[in-house]
Amino acid sequence: MIDHPRTVLGHWPTPLEHAPRLTAALGGPQIWIKRDDCTGLAIGGNKTRKLEYLLGQAQAEGHTTVVTFGAVQSNHARQTAAACARLGLRCELLLSRSVPRTDALYETSGNVFLDGLLGARVRFVDGLDETVAALEEIGPAYVIPAGGSNAVGALGYVNAALEFAEQMREADRIVVASSTTGTVAGLLVGLEQADLQTVVEAICVYRPADETEAELDKLVGETSGLVGVVPRTGGRHVRDDWFGPGYGMPTPEMAEAVRLFARTEGVLLDPVYSGKAAAALVGMVRSGEIGPDETVVFWHTGGSPGLFVYPDVFTER
Repeated sequence: MIDHPRTVLGHWPTPLEHAPRLTAALGGPQIWIKRDDCTGLAIGGNKTRKLEYLLGQAQAEGHTTVVTFGAVQSNHARQTAAACARLGLRCELLLSRSVPRTDALYETSGNVFLDGLLGARVRFVDGLDETVAALEEIGPAYVIPAGGSNAVGALGYVNAALEFAEQMREADRIVVASSTTGTVAGLLVGLEQADLQTVVEAICVYRPADETEAELDKLVGETSGLVGVVPRTGGRHVRDDWFGPGYGMPTPEMAEAVRLFARTEGVLLDPVYSGKAAAALVGMVRSGEIGPDETVVFWHTGGSPGLFVYPDVFTER
């Protein structure tokens, strides 16, 4: 039990589904999918878990305005907008152009379209000066970091690991996308609390492995302090083998993996996060790094609205 203010926003527990056709297609380990794309809030996604604790704290402190940050097509921004709509809070989104695209499709469709539909005020900010000016104009607010990734937000994934431990205890590995590290940090702390030895394969999609690992170490320490457990010193690998040319930049391996999940299991991934994590899963199975006798869980973090701003990547001619 986590002793921290929380407001329930999602559908729990999310399903843990065996993927028999994906397993057969890869001819390797038994693959399961933890469906955090099914959290229930505005097309779902992993950020809903973090927002339960972040907005629980915001409400406990009496805030009526919430500000958060992200890339233009931020899944976190979309879920924050949805959560604020549910709770009657004013939502301000400050989005930065982290991907080298300024075309109309990218800046008006997908998550950006949903942000507006959900009632959030969306501003594109370029650089620190514009961000500071926007914050001053907005005034007093509860400020959530990008990705909801601080120790309070990571509590959502401590809780997720405890939920997972009730569903499965024999998994050898979890493969999951990692950007701002809150999801992975929470999982590591929660797996330790649940006394599970499952190895976490953290697949970098935002920064290279050395930078991601440094952020992860810091956040694991802070989250462990909130929960009162000794942090894990092992049981994880931080990998950037499938990072490609940068954040939000497509790769052939990602596109193949997205198609594979769609056509074997009817599961939609996204081009930025879960698609690259799926590419890692496929790559590790094909190389033999993940053995045929293992049980592997792919932790689906959501993000399918992003598909609609990358149609050319998936168009077969």
